[in-house]
Amino acid sequence: MFKTKQDQTQVSEIPVPTVRPRRLRLNANLRRMVQETELNPSDFIYPLFIRHGNNIQQPISSMPGQFQWSIDRLKAEIPSIVALGIPAVILFGIPETKDACGSDNYNPDGIILRAIRAIKDIAPDLVVISDMCFCEYTDHGHCGIINTPDNEHYTNNLPHGYLLNDPTLELLGRASVVHAQAGADIIAPSGMVDGMVGVIRAALDANQFQHVTIMSYAAKYSSGFYGPFREAAESPPQFGDRSQYQMNPANIREALKEVALDVAEGADVLMVKPALPYLDVLKEVRRTFNLPTAAYQVSGEYAMLHAAASNGWLDLERCALESLISIKRAGADMIVTYFAKDAVGWLEKRH
Repeated sequence: MFKTKQDQTQVSEIPVPTVRPRRLRLNANLRRMVQETELNPSDFIYPLFIRHGNNIQQPISSMPGQFQWSIDRLKAEIPSIVALGIPAVILFGIPETKDACGSDNYNPDGIILRAIRAIKDIAPDLVVISDMCFCEYTDHGHCGIINTPDNEHYTNNLPHGYLLNDPTLELLGRASVVHAQAGADIIAPSGMVDGMVGVIRAALDANQFQHVTIMSYAAKYSSGFYGPFREAAESPPQFGDRSQYQMNPANIREALKEVALDVAEGADVLMVKPALPYLDVLKEVRRTFNLPTAAYQVSGEYAMLHAAASNGWLDLERCALESLISIKRAGADMIVTYFAKDAVGWLEKRH
């Protein structure tokens, strides 16, 4: 269709843009040259679930590609993680037996203590992070000592089933020392127990572990995105939920208060968990506190991407990398992610 003279006049009056951001998107190499945020293997921390037994690599049905490992099979997995350039792993234990105080967590022959020693024998430079909590080790599935009439700490002043803060602190300090003795490089308290960082720091320092780092789950929310982890770590609460100690998803000022307390108590690294639903919190933590900051891309974030991809609704590689780069862009210096191994392969392929 030919334009009339009037049409041509109207077209000529459209102002020509002098600033054209699209110039910098012309081709792939130019886009890479001006890219502001880069993902690298050194950004990732890979979670591992360790259980008692032999010759076990048990798939986790809600988390495709993830497994529970026996220590003998774990020994074969560690070299592949190292070869990818992933600098750190974080360990979660599934003990043979559980009890009210989670004693396997501070038993020198407990599942995670043996796993730490095995990893360090194979890969002494791989950074080993101990997730320091009791939910995986207690028969009730909560993150510490619970207020029940059958334990010595019971008090009528608190509700039945309430997590007892100070008795739990004592066990956190004890377990942290045992994990450091086994060779853990980083202790990562994750229970949102008041005073946990200060007690762990004091216990480590008193036992000549001043060099051991504390990575605090400083802002950990009571989130629905943890669902698949309950299967992976076999740690669902047997009653109630964890909202009495984990944070209300509606709060950010409270998160900054929690983080400030952990900084004052001696935390070396701060963590926000989950990641994607709390990018605003992550950004504020990174902006406010001059410490390395981590984010945990949790099991639900991982599982929902896999579920959508399995239905053909999205491209797993593209969306996983997009989610990871958004976490880094928001301020994470390191990312705990189940995508770590896959992400390294995807990044190498793109370069």
